[in-house]
Amino acid sequence: MLKGKVAIVTGGTRGIGLAIVKAFLAEGASVALFGSREETVNKALEAIKAKTPDASVMGLWPNLGNYAEIEKAVQEVKAHFGKIDILANNAGVSARESIYDYDPAAFDKVVNLNVNSVFYCAKAVAPIMREQGGGSIVNTSSMVSLYGQPSGCSYPASKFAVNGLTKSLARELGKDNIRVNAVLPGVTRTDMVAALPKEMVDRIASTIPLGRVGEPEEVANAFVFLASDKASYITGAILSVDGATQV
Repeated sequence: MLKGKVAIVTGGTRGIGLAIVKAFLAEGASVALFGSREETVNKALEAIKAKTPDASVMGLWPNLGNYAEIEKAVQEVKAHFGKIDILANNAGVSARESIYDYDPAAFDKVVNLNVNSVFYCAKAVAPIMREQGGGSIVNTSSMVSLYGQPSGCSYPASKFAVNGLTKSLARELGKDNIRVNAVLPGVTRTDMVAALPKEMVDRIASTIPLGRVGEPEEVANAFVFLASDKASYITGAILSVDGATQV
């Protein structure tokens, strides 16, 4: 579905991000994965190459809170692969602090990564996509952007902002044939969920009509579809991948 495409995936070293990288590669894309540190990027690249030695993949570790670093990294990807067709804005951080104990600096950190980096990365790739005649941007939001959560208010607030960016950029960039969509994962079996006691996971699963938590690969499949030409008339969509979780 993505044969000949070039993609950037932020937060691509583990969890949903790594699943997106692997899914894109499996569908024929060349991928640049962005991570927070050189060692985690290299570890992810080694794991990918161990299973698929001929994978067309590279890794970079720009500070996603710094536009100049992102712009430099994006230009490196273009120089390496010759173009950029897809941006998966997946990097993010969650929060659980009560507002009574919440350090404003910690709130700013969440917003900086979850919101600002989405804008920075989109701004860096949009001119390249426009020059090429189009492209696809897919942002990772969250089901809590719709429902909120009982603590860590920065996380749902930031993901609500991602939804707003998605809708607005879809309207702005449509004339340049750049589609912008978002995926809202529900409870997914990432490292964080895998570390929870089985009883807790079972209790969470009991509130989900499908009777289980999601797998990273299932979220990645939504990214593949929205990034592909199969979704050529879909933009501004906010796609829930949560098993119809009941909140």
